[in-house]
Amino acid sequence: MVLTRTTNHTYSHPFPTVTLAFFLRYYSPQLNPFSSHVLSTDTISSHVDPITGRLHTTRIHLKKSRMPSAVVKLLPTSVTGGGGDKSSYVLETSVVDMKEGWMKTESRNLNYTGVLSVVEEQHYSRSPPDGPAFDPTAYSNATALAVARPRSPNTFVTTTFSYRSSLGSKRHDRTHVDLTETQDETGPRRLGSWISGWGASRIQRSIEAIASNKTDDQIMKSRDGMGMVLERLRNNGVVSVLRELRRREGKAVFDQ
Repeated sequence: MVLTRTTNHTYSHPFPTVTLAFFLRYYSPQLNPFSSHVLSTDTISSHVDPITGRLHTTRIHLKKSRMPSAVVKLLPTSVTGGGGDKSSYVLETSVVDMKEGWMKTESRNLNYTGVLSVVEEQHYSRSPPDGPAFDPTAYSNATALAVARPRSPNTFVTTTFSYRSSLGSKRHDRTHVDLTETQDETGPRRLGSWISGWGASRIQRSIEAIASNKTDDQIMKSRDGMGMVLERLRNNGVVSVLRELRRREGKAVFDQ
């Protein structure tokens, strides 16, 4: 079972500024106080497709994470590790097309996926989601695209969260322990009996619902953080903001 939630939002900033803010949102807590939970960000790969001109980027974020207290109470300690503050990796991929005016991103957790897998997909665009359907492959040149999608001072984003719990499901992944195999009472056998008693489907639905209910707070903090970055860029200018961040970190300012 997969539980999904979709929301729409409008930033009163042009598309190029919003895409820049997206990549800067975890740069520093001084720029975005809502990013203090991000311990580090590393770029794995980044390249521009010579044919399409699209920027493809893959990054990995290390974040402080706290499993929802309701989940901690629902599951045994052998699954949750006792709750509390932990850290987890989030893989982020993005594709930006500046000419056509859209960006697609995907973020997914790499830890605790046996308990809950969360995928966040976002589509940024110059036109509202309820406008004419946009298919990048349907246009052969920039002129046709400009007629179909006039530029807007705003940027529109559609965000979809997908939640999937596989706890108790039989997996073919050999790296996962078979919960039905016979072991001591503190290991997989005990966990398997507990899951059988509750029912795997019931547990999975409960975990997905708990995570989904916390989405509103997460979305608001994310939007507030992006909003602060965007206002800094609007009021001070891109070069000034980046130079100030570099100065605070004791790094050499950008060259020309």
